[in-house]
Amino acid sequence: MSSRRSFFRQLGVAATGSLTLPAFFTEAEAHTVQHYQSYASGVSPQALAQDEDFWWRVKQDFTVSPTLLNLNNGGVSPQPKVVQDAHIRFYQYANEAPTYYMWRILDQGREALRAKLADLAGCSPEELAINRNATEGLNTIIFGLNLKAGDEVILTKQDYPNMINAWKQREKRDGIKLVWLNLDLPSESDDYLVGQFVKAFTPRTKVVHITHIINWVGQILPVRKIADAARQRGIEIICDGAHSFAHLDYKIPDLGVDYYATSLHKWLCAPFGSGMMYIRRDKIKNVWALLSNTEPDGADIRKFESLGTRSFASEMAIGTAVDYHNAIGSARKQARLQYLKNYWAEKVQGIPGVRLHTSLKPDYACALAFFSIDGLKPGEVEGPLLNTYKIHTSPIQWESFSGLRVTPHIYTSPKDLDRLVTAIGDIASKRKKS
Repeated sequence: MSSRRSFFRQLGVAATGSLTLPAFFTEAEAHTVQHYQSYASGVSPQALAQDEDFWWRVKQDFTVSPTLLNLNNGGVSPQPKVVQDAHIRFYQYANEAPTYYMWRILDQGREALRAKLADLAGCSPEELAINRNATEGLNTIIFGLNLKAGDEVILTKQDYPNMINAWKQREKRDGIKLVWLNLDLPSESDDYLVGQFVKAFTPRTKVVHITHIINWVGQILPVRKIADAARQRGIEIICDGAHSFAHLDYKIPDLGVDYYATSLHKWLCAPFGSGMMYIRRDKIKNVWALLSNTEPDGADIRKFESLGTRSFASEMAIGTAVDYHNAIGSARKQARLQYLKNYWAEKVQGIPGVRLHTSLKPDYACALAFFSIDGLKPGEVEGPLLNTYKIHTSPIQWESFSGLRVTPHIYTSPKDLDRLVTAIGDIASKRKKS
């Protein structure tokens, strides 16, 4: 009973049943957060990026395998234990009386959570909907826009398959016209990247779909420059931020886009199956709710949250993930991820037969990088990495991309990446001998 009282004191439940912003951390966890903030105070992100004492302490916050080296964090990231613990606490209490604790207690925390996410995103809470992932958010936008036969939408062959399929369905159902770009990547030229989009604009172009970080190879696109060029022509902009939110240091309004969605279980390290969608406030009324409610064409962002029963426990634990992210800081996190990517990528560049297909410049790539070994298919590299060296990566065969994506996270150490470099060198050497 005392544990239960403590839990609800953390939630801030008053005698009236009202709910305030959850205090997600225990006293010990809060001390850790304060330690990170005080330790990093006055240290530049670039200097802290190479402070292995600091990042060793961060690694202790994660419960990752000590033997399997996970370098596919871009798919789904593990959560620090503090987030796991918050999720479990909320889940256990919800199970005592689900309809009461989920709908009358936990669900009352959504507005506080919305405000916390909005602060991190740099926008108004009235522009954010909480959902399950980037696919759900982007599909809501894609299927909710008022488009008619003949309207043109610009997208690339390098966009995420779920988004490509959504647009193809609208093409098949509504007769819109999809205009495809095939980008030559990697690129370190804003002029080239922006120019490919601008050249495709016509008077019939209504929407441009931009993937902020292309998941296959880690290419960062100059979203703001493309968006500015589109807005001058009255074209609306959708941004797929699945891989960039809580990875790069930016605020959503910095991008100049109208619509945006992301998965929070990637770089924010929130519970699996958590995400959010942003729509500029003056655009909300123009997007129909995918799962309808009483005002599917209204101007309230909450119309997009009529999901029925969902995991209120995982939703509320998002707040803990935001707190943890803020303890480290967006700029520090980006600098560390950039450092880790370049650490291993620069080393493998000198191995005969190994090709790097991702930029080392911070404006064009961060944590995600893509490589191949001459003469070997993706599976012929991924298999030995996993089976012999116990290194988990992501083999990719998509359009012109054929190779492996490597994605470290803030808990990854340079020593871990030395293990990767050694393994790649061994595999490349055996290829030459055979």
